[in-house]
Amino acid sequence: MTPLDPGLDPGFGIYVHWPFCLAKCPYCDFNSHVRDSVDHDRWREALLRELDHYADVTADRTVTSIFFGGGTPSLMNPATVAAVIERVAQRWKTAPGLEITLEANPTSVEATRFQGFRAAGVNRVSLGIQALDDQSLKFLGRAHSASEALGAIGLAARQFDRFSFDLIYARPNQSVAAWEAELKRALDHAVGHLSVYQLTIEEGTRFHTLHNRGDFVLPDDELAGDLFEATQALLTGAGLPAYEISNHARPGEESRHNLTYWRYGDYVGIGPGAHGRLTLDGAKHATRAHRAPEIWLDRVDRHGHGGHAAEPVAPAERAVELLMMGLRLAEGVPLARLEAESGQPFAQSLDAAGLDRMIAGGFVELADDRLRATAAGRQRLNALLAQLLHA
Repeated sequence: MTPLDPGLDPGFGIYVHWPFCLAKCPYCDFNSHVRDSVDHDRWREALLRELDHYADVTADRTVTSIFFGGGTPSLMNPATVAAVIERVAQRWKTAPGLEITLEANPTSVEATRFQGFRAAGVNRVSLGIQALDDQSLKFLGRAHSASEALGAIGLAARQFDRFSFDLIYARPNQSVAAWEAELKRALDHAVGHLSVYQLTIEEGTRFHTLHNRGDFVLPDDELAGDLFEATQALLTGAGLPAYEISNHARPGEESRHNLTYWRYGDYVGIGPGAHGRLTLDGAKHATRAHRAPEIWLDRVDRHGHGGHAAEPVAPAERAVELLMMGLRLAEGVPLARLEAESGQPFAQSLDAAGLDRMIAGGFVELADDRLRATAAGRQRLNALLAQLLHA
């Protein structure tokens, strides 16, 4: 697969949000919902109508990736996935090696469904495995077992040339040794890409209530740091270095779609709650769809799209967004991109004293016309950004 240019062209993506799940995970704060039934025909037509709405204003762009996220997109009918992919190809030019990713849960993947998604045009899947032991899966509210997870990975490997899966670490009572053993087991099955996320407690989730009540305790900062460092060492040694804070890949196997986000490229967001960033008439705009599925569906029926009015993103805010996203990447941020987004010399977008402190502390570096966070800086990105950005 031809990688994206890491310089000034971050690509142009299409994100399609399927908001439905079989059950709500206790750690999840995504826009996901449980419904007894879904009118798949109506939803397919609504997604296509919203695609047409955005194609009308971005028809000159070349699509480099399509991503079906959620929710649980593997609950979609393959016919809906096929219709969306076909409509994208009708309304936009598509790049050679177009990456088309679909997120899936082990409990919703069967051989026939994967075959259907592959026939629809999906060429990459991302599996929500989260853990490889049954006790942790039960704590995380997952409906699958570790053996089902491994079966789903094997099925993905047989059906698709490219696949990834997610794991969550810094779980209660998790030791470095236990996590290293779990990662080594994962590496027996990870081919090109692995996403590894630290468990965090988000407001509005079931875990937020349970954690505040004292029902469980997460690892302290020191242990969480040790778990992070063990992750970096083990995966780098296995040939899957971190190209982003939580994402590891062999060279050339990075997620093209997610790189578009992190490189602050433009993307269309389709479906309830979907966000987008679009450059229209030379100015960057933020798009946002209504979150509630039924209200979004009604808005599409009435207006042809479920979005709120697009809002221009001011140059100073564009610089902040670019740094927040781009410093997550090991490659960092091209200074030319920072200047293009902000409309001023890069130094004016940064706090000079804070930059000097972060360079001296080994948390950030300026080299090769790029601003990069070091491994230590990426581990402390929120604090780093607070130092770099003007108050």
